[in-house]
Amino acid sequence: MDAASTRVKQAWQRCREVHPTLPSPKVWFDLKGASAGQAHLGRGGLRFNPVLLSENRRAFFDQVIPHEMAHWLVFHLQDGPRLKPHGREWQAVMRDLFGLAPDVTHRFDIKRAQRAPYRYACACRQHAFTAQRHTLARGGRQYRCRQCAQTLVYCGRDVS
Repeated sequence: MDAASTRVKQAWQRCREVHPTLPSPKVWFDLKGASAGQAHLGRGGLRFNPVLLSENRRAFFDQVIPHEMAHWLVFHLQDGPRLKPHGREWQAVMRDLFGLAPDVTHRFDIKRAQRAPYRYACACRQHAFTAQRHTLARGGRQYRCRQCAQTLVYCGRDVS
């Protein structure tokens, strides 16, 4: 985590070359699920997924941290809160400041990071739901299988 925090500071210093008044973001390693990182503007910082960080260190340092820092920079520009998250300004920061392709998503293996212990079934297979999706289903939202189009039915929880 220390090395990642150091990389965030380096990316922030790079951004300050074009925006000297850019505030330093707080950094948390508390993000869960499939997301690798998040510019959490309301909390005033950047959040990172510690499981995905540990499994994809090089990609985190090379891509994810600059990606989130680009969001941080764009948000602090004039009209930043009204700009599209992955719009022209963000893409320009990725290309021109960090020298990176403005990729929006990662391709990490998320099995260990995204626990989905709730089992649902249809006619053709079982489906794994996260706690959040399970709560929505219990509250009345219906989900259908993309293959057989049947409504998914709750089967119980994994005990792993």
